[in-house]
Amino acid sequence: MFKGHCFPKVIILQAVYFKLRFSLSYRDIEELLSIRGVKVDHATIQRWVFKFTPSVEQQFRKRKKSVGKRWRMNETYIKVKGQWRYLYRAVDKQGNTVDFLLTKRRQRISAQRFLIKAIESNVKPELINIDKSEFNTAAIKLYNCRNYSNIKIRQCKYLNNIVEQDHRLIKWRIMLGLGFKGFESAKRTISGMEVVRMIRKNQLLVSKNSTYKSFISLAS
Repeated sequence: MFKGHCFPKVIILQAVYFKLRFSLSYRDIEELLSIRGVKVDHATIQRWVFKFTPSVEQQFRKRKKSVGKRWRMNETYIKVKGQWRYLYRAVDKQGNTVDFLLTKRRQRISAQRFLIKAIESNVKPELINIDKSEFNTAAIKLYNCRNYSNIKIRQCKYLNNIVEQDHRLIKWRIMLGLGFKGFESAKRTISGMEVVRMIRKNQLLVSKNSTYKSFISLAS
């Protein structure tokens, strides 16, 4: 995966981790590496994040701890190239991240895609707490109908505070940066941020290392 690159694996992963863990611009990371004697252009760092984040996420999902069967599901909005896009997320009762998905539109099919992705990557929940979104309600009802399932729907606003807090943390990180210039770049960067956050939540199986060392192990 790292073959053919001019920089050692440890330098590449350190730069990628800096971007995904902290509220730093690519130019900030360029300067930090420069202080440590590593001369690399910020555009190169951006390409590293784009290239290596999906494989890190893939490895994390193989080692992700199981989550509970009572979920809180919601979506928030972020700007990508001046347009509103929608980030779906679900957490379980303990606040563990179930899954996430960045979509171009807020509609039933987007909620449905997220729900299917979350269930396929985890387990089918017993109950999902949502807000009054008609799209989320319709997506769960359609899933139940098509899969002869009986996922219960609950609408209790204060119970979704835990997922709203997760949304705020990611949005705060994005607001401090320069934003995203493309949907795929936003999708990959956000997925990396989510992976680091899940590591910090202790959602990685058999890991007693620091967040950084755990992140590095995913690219080994």
